[in-house]
Amino acid sequence: MLENAYIMVAIILIINIVYVSFFTIRMILTLKGRRYIAALVSTVEVVVYIVGLGLVLDNLNEIQNVIAYALGYGIGVVVGSIIEEKMALGYITVNVISSNPDIEFTRKLREKGYGVTSWLAYGMEGDRLSMQILTPRKYELRLYESIKQLDPKAFIIAYEPKQIHGGFWVKQVRKGRLLNPRQVGQKKKAPDQSNE
Repeated sequence: MLENAYIMVAIILIINIVYVSFFTIRMILTLKGRRYIAALVSTVEVVVYIVGLGLVLDNLNEIQNVIAYALGYGIGVVVGSIIEEKMALGYITVNVISSNPDIEFTRKLREKGYGVTSWLAYGMEGDRLSMQILTPRKYELRLYESIKQLDPKAFIIAYEPKQIHGGFWVKQVRKGRLLNPRQVGQKKKAPDQSNE
């Protein structure tokens, strides 16, 4: 009987970890506009939820089952967030202000395949180079490393854009050309395309 109690606790714990992980993934997919995949994930999610909750409600007098359910929920949140980081869906916009107004900064980032729009700015202590960089989230950390190599004191702010439209860079990403040095810059832009 004791062995069955341990098995029940393990099953409830695992079921809730799986359920909350699916819940997190479904929420991310919904926020990213992937509604059909989110609907498919939610179908699996609700089945797992019903099974787990049913096990707990059938054995509500066993406190270890309730504790396992609660622990599974907490662990599921952590696992779900790790999965979301690994999926790295969508894009991120990074605003950078460098105390080095040298335009070479932007050229070096463009050579690595990033979409960079830059302009000269003026800060409290003089001229600055201001840049707006768009990148898929999976390259976010690599971008930060590149910026810090070029200017360790650069001021960096990142946010997730809600909608992206136009520009030659988005087309390059869709064709899988981002961060492939041989293909970056090979195609000439049409005159009516923007530099973003």
